[in-house]
Amino acid sequence: MPKKNKEDKKNEEKSWFKKEGELAVDIYETEKNIVIQAPVAGVKKEDIEVVTEKDTIVIKGHRECPKRDDEVKNFYTQECYFGDFRREVIMPEDFDPSQIKADIKDSILTIEVPKIEKEKKRKIEL
Repeated sequence: MPKKNKEDKKNEEKSWFKKEGELAVDIYETEKNIVIQAPVAGVKKEDIEVVTEKDTIVIKGHRECPKRDDEVKNFYTQECYFGDFRREVIMPEDFDPSQIKADIKDSILTIEVPKIEKEKKRKIEL
């Protein structure tokens, strides 16, 4: 195995400790759906990905930092997160991944996850 130089170690550390922001979400249910909503102002539609992994909905994306004057160095407050973000939502109900719908309107990402109807009572024939 070749020995790693300083630059290799720095790059490895950067990828290992890469900071990701966490997306704020509201989750609620209607009669037929579980709905996930998240503010995504400043994020382009093509920079967001919604995937399912077992019982989890994963939202990931990237928000570009607006160009700033190079002279600006002293923030009074810096609360806006720019860069990669990710949020995992464990679903409280079973769902069919092929039926999920997602859309962005007025800078709000809305994901509708249809619930799967389960039989509440069933007679077993003998």
